[in-house]
Amino acid sequence: MEVIGAGLPRTGTLSLKAALERLGYGRCHHMFELFDRPELIGRWLPAVPGDRAGWERVLAGYRSAVDWPVSFYWRELAEAFPEAKVVLTVRDPARWYASFRAMVGRRAAAITAAARGGDDAFEEAFAPLLPLLRHMACATFDGVRPGPDWVPDEAEAVAGFARHAATVREGVPGGRLLVFDVRQGWEPLCAFLGVGVPREPFPRLNDADALQRKIDSLKPAGRDDAGRDDGR
Repeated sequence: MEVIGAGLPRTGTLSLKAALERLGYGRCHHMFELFDRPELIGRWLPAVPGDRAGWERVLAGYRSAVDWPVSFYWRELAEAFPEAKVVLTVRDPARWYASFRAMVGRRAAAITAAARGGDDAFEEAFAPLLPLLRHMACATFDGVRPGPDWVPDEAEAVAGFARHAATVREGVPGGRLLVFDVRQGWEPLCAFLGVGVPREPFPRLNDADALQRKIDSLKPAGRDDAGRDDGR
C-alpha cells in the first residue's frame, strides 16, 4: 500500500482513484470496487484487521486506496503501512453535504434495484456490509444517530466533516500528508508523490453518474427512477 486516501466519500475520491491509477499507483481500491466485485466484501468481515498482515489480506491486489470503507480506517492503515503517503481530499462543506446525502440514497437504490431485478447474489453479498456502513456513518457524525439514509441534518454532518478533516491533519505528520482539492489538478498531487505531471487533463469523474449506471444495470427492464445527483 503506497497511497492512503483519508477523505470522506464525495470529496472527489473517484477522480483521485483515476489519477492515482494513471500515475502508476493502481489498482486503487474504492467503494465501487465492492459494487463491481462483491466477492471482495467478505474481506471486510466479520471485523477489520488489527495488523499489517490482515490489511494486506483485505487490500490484496491494490497499491492505493480511497473512499469508504478505507478512508474511515485511515489511522489504522497509516500505522500498518508507515511508508505510505496520505491524501486528505477536501471540498466545500455545504456542497459536500448535499452530494453525500444524495450519494447515500443512490447506494441504497442500487441495492433495492438489485433486489427488484432479481440479482439475489448481489443483494446477499452486499447486505453483510450494511452494519459496517452504518457504523462508519454514526462514528463520523460523533454518535449522532443517522436518519433512514444514515445521514444526520446538515449542521451535524458538516461538523462531522470538519472534525474528520481536523483529526487527519492532527494525526498525520505534515511531510506525509497532502490536503488536496481535486480542482487543483495534477501539480500538487504529483509534487507530493514525487512523480512527473501527465500531459492529459486531470480526470474529472462524477461518481454519482457511475453509481447511476450501476443502478440502471440492476433495474428490471422498463423501470426508470427520476432524480439524479449532479455532484462529483
